[in-house]
Amino acid sequence: AGLKALEAFEEGYWGQKYPAIAQSWRRNWEHVVPFFAFPEGVRRIIYTTNAIEALNSKRRRAVRSRGHFPGDEAAMKLLYLVLNNAAEQWKRAPREWVEAKTQFAVIFGERFFN
Repeated sequence: AGLKALEAFEEGYWGQKYPAIAQSWRRNWEHVVPFFAFPEGVRRIIYTTNAIEALNSKRRRAVRSRGHFPGDEAAMKLLYLVLNNAAEQWKRAPREWVEAKTQFAVIFGERFFN
């Protein structure tokens, strides 16, 4: 089903416009396919970039609001404070994590630590 979807993508508008995407998926197919064995909720938690995008957004906002810095050390201190504050906010797990933990416990058995 995955290969059929990839072929449909290649033949479609976006595949024709950006052929490098399908080529990349084909080159790395053996690394992509194992993800499809997981339910959708687990796949979402495995490859989501929301946390990374949110962190980069906070970093950009902090730097942009300051304008310029007197030196590298001042910039590093600000980035440290932004990262430290973001880490404190990561106390709550994503919604999909409960489903993912259940699936990992079934698949990996004793190797999975909660």
